[in-house]
Order: sequence, then structure tokens, then C-alpha cells
Amino acid sequence: MATDTEINDSDEGKKVIGADGDEIGRVVEVSHGTAHVEPDPDISDTIMTKLGWGSRGEDTYPLQEEKIDSVTDDEIRLGGL
Repeated sequence: MATDTEINDSDEGKKVIGADGDEIGRVVEVSHGTAHVEPDPDISDTIMTKLGWGSRGEDTYPLQEEKIDSVTDDEIRLGGL
């Protein structure tokens, strides 16, 4: 994660974008500095596994800080998966 990037409540609603430019999901909640993401129904199980999200049994998943490459006004971009 970029050293000047911190996840906070203002990041709720932002798209989460993979390194390849595909939308992974959307931040639906931020709790204690961790973004909780509702995954796009079209993302593959492989991507979910790489993010440490396991199976599709949950509504939202925590986004691990080390997966984040950058945060802009509109999106959270992930590094290589």
C-alpha cells in the first residue's frame, strides 16, 4: 500500500479495480481502517482466492491493506494479483 494512503469512511462507495482494470467490487463499509467489499458477481473464483476471500458464502469481504496499490477520489486500485 502506498505510504500516504489510508482507508477511511470517505472511501465507502468507491469501486475496487484490479491491476488489469476490471472492477472487482465496491466498498460498502469501512471499519477500523479496513475496507469491506461487496464483490462483483462476475469476478472469478481465482481472483477471490488471490484476495483471500475464499468461497462466495459472504456478502462482503475485508480488503487486505497489502493488496492496495493506490486510492483516488473515485476508486481503490489493487496491485498485481
